[in-house]
Amino acid sequence: MKTDIWTMLVIFMLATFVGFQVIQNVSRLLHTPLMSLTNAISAIAVVGSIIIAGEQKSLLSAVLGAVAVAASMTNIVSGFLITDRMLKMFKQRRKSS
Repeated sequence: MKTDIWTMLVIFMLATFVGFQVIQNVSRLLHTPLMSLTNAISAIAVVGSIIIAGEQKSLLSAVLGAVAVAASMTNIVSGFLITDRMLKMFKQRRKSS
């Protein structure tokens, strides 16, 4: 079964719209757990992109795989940094005696 480019583009646009609506309607208290979940999903994307880059079936697939690895890793690192920053906001400050 071969899927044409227009079908894949429509699916991508629908997934983008649904994902945006879901994330936009999340309560601020749930952003930290949600960020942890997206980090896990990005980790799966890193594994897939490493596999694609490692196959080296063509120069284009290797380059696109390397770009995907870099983008996913950037997403994971910044997700952890943002989560850490948000968790620091909830820590109680120690009173100096």
